[in-house]
Amino acid sequence: MSGGAKAPLILLAAGGTGGHLFPAEALAGALVARGFRVDLVTDHRVSNYLGRFPAGEVHVVPADTLRGGNPFRIALTFIRLGLGTLRSIFLLLKLRPKAVVGFGGYPTLPPLLAAKLLFIPTVIHDANAVMGRANRLIAKFASAIATGYPNTAEASLEYKAVRTGNPVRPAVAAVAGEPYPAVSDTSPIRLVIFGGSQGARVMSEIVPGALGLLEEKLRSRLEVVQQSREEDLAEAQSIYRRYNIKAELAPFFSDLPAKIAASHLVVGRSGASTVSELAAIGRPSILVPLPGAIDQDQLANASSLAAVGGALLIRQSDFTSARLASELTALFADPLRLPAMAKAAKAEGRLDAAERLADLVMKVAGVAP
Repeated sequence: MSGGAKAPLILLAAGGTGGHLFPAEALAGALVARGFRVDLVTDHRVSNYLGRFPAGEVHVVPADTLRGGNPFRIALTFIRLGLGTLRSIFLLLKLRPKAVVGFGGYPTLPPLLAAKLLFIPTVIHDANAVMGRANRLIAKFASAIATGYPNTAEASLEYKAVRTGNPVRPAVAAVAGEPYPAVSDTSPIRLVIFGGSQGARVMSEIVPGALGLLEEKLRSRLEVVQQSREEDLAEAQSIYRRYNIKAELAPFFSDLPAKIAASHLVVGRSGASTVSELAAIGRPSILVPLPGAIDQDQLANASSLAAVGGALLIRQSDFTSARLASELTALFADPLRLPAMAKAAKAEGRLDAAERLADLVMKVAGVAP
């Protein structure tokens, strides 16, 4: 298919966080390579992630998260979603996309509902082992459902579900071939710690202290890269200086995939993008699922990787400095364990997920390859 101004348009819709935008970015790249034009519909949080997103235009529509509780708050949410849907109808009439693809998050509801009302084919992709609430609301109306894990869709919707895997962004695919870095009794040990696209306070509260509990011989070999919230940076840096641990801290790393590829171990949350990227690159991890989630999606994601031996799962209630120090000591005492975990994680990676999803989108859109 040739590109150009008249190339068919696919409209992607995603919530404005990395977990939703990273797989959308990967699909966008695959579609652009096939000669499509791609636009993005999202919310105001998108600014941190658009540096490499190959969208022709980015459209922001009103949306809100549906929460229980205050009746006024619920009414306001429906008003915003209604306004977003109305705006999306006018947007789709103007753009006339061949299909609309949603990646989860409540900002996807207005464009997907508008597409349904205008009889435009739709695909939803759910990256988690448990389908998110926004996707569940729209799944019955979607033309097709793409999933990152098996059995994500409800039994009544399995007939239109396809397991494509989770697309990983180009920066991840670029380092996925890097071999697991060798480690000896005296070589540096590189750790990467992060808590998702927004960082996580618990990592700053627990990890520096845990590393300080390690034996000095082991502690002196550490090289730490840690994503930390702005308000937590000073305290974490102070602890690392106290224990003479070499550490690089920042609220956001644009080259995080390369840092993961260079690492021996990752400690982090277990959002779908995180787990998919760890598997694609093939790095062992200690995963601490976000507690309190209604769907427990991060627990399901982490359990999936832990079940094949690619990760250790620690619930946040058990995630103490003493527990983490104990696990790290055991891991680094066994020279064969971390490479084996890396191999197990790598076996779960799907580097062709973006192409599989692009195939599905083209089929739903009625555009021949």
